[in-house]
Amino acid sequence: MALLLASIGFITLVDTTAKFFTSDLHGVQLVWGYFLGIAVSIVVYMQVRRIPLVETLRARRPALQMLRAGALAVSISLLFVGLTYLPIADATVLSFMAPLFITALSGPLLGERVGRHRWFAVLTGLCGVVFMLRPGSDLYHWASLLTLLGAISFAFFQILTRKLSTSDSTMTTLCYTALGGLVWISLFVPAFWVAPLPIHWVVFMATGVLGFFAHLCMINALKRAQASLLAPFNYSKLIWAALTGYVVFGDIPSLDTVLGSAVIIGSGLYVFYREVRLQRRPVVR
Repeated sequence: MALLLASIGFITLVDTTAKFFTSDLHGVQLVWGYFLGIAVSIVVYMQVRRIPLVETLRARRPALQMLRAGALAVSISLLFVGLTYLPIADATVLSFMAPLFITALSGPLLGERVGRHRWFAVLTGLCGVVFMLRPGSDLYHWASLLTLLGAISFAFFQILTRKLSTSDSTMTTLCYTALGGLVWISLFVPAFWVAPLPIHWVVFMATGVLGFFAHLCMINALKRAQASLLAPFNYSKLIWAALTGYVVFGDIPSLDTVLGSAVIIGSGLYVFYREVRLQRRPVVR
């Protein structure tokens, strides 16, 4: 749980930095720089630790690793484009559907038991999103749909992270995160390319270092606990997003966002409450 909380904190810093520079560069190019920074960070880390790169890249399920990297690239790209038009706190609330999608998908994709209570939480959270996206609300914008699709992609990413944790090492998955993501995003970045300034290269490296630590923490967290159990802790991002959004951009969440986020977060915490109760039940022999 502590590892996932640390991961979410690093990710929030990446999102805040990206939003600050969306007026300079397209979101897709920012994602390319992000993956480039992670790749450089991993290479440096492996050189310091004297970890052989070629052997580390010998994954048992390379196709699944590349699919996972592609899901992450899609998720971050959609989020960064959404941040161009939406306040960071509002985009974060929409991304909170990811934990509920994780809960729903952990059954068919991971074989984890998903009962009626979890499905009830998923549907309740979806109602919260519908409330925020209704006509006339502050989030009634096409960019909101991109962020929501990004949440679905991020759910697949975490599900695949959990699935691969039983077959590949942390460093192997981390390498494929960076290199695979860089390969995928490099296919699309030429269409959005603008010559980066020196400050932009600094941003690429800085967000990459943050991303390196974020994914290192996330992979280790998902090695140690079920994806559906950890999912509610993604909601800690709202606290950091609201704080950075106000301090850096002067954004104040609207009433629709507050009420909708309360429904989404409440549904996620209900899942967590149920998990705790089930774990505390005595085993009958």
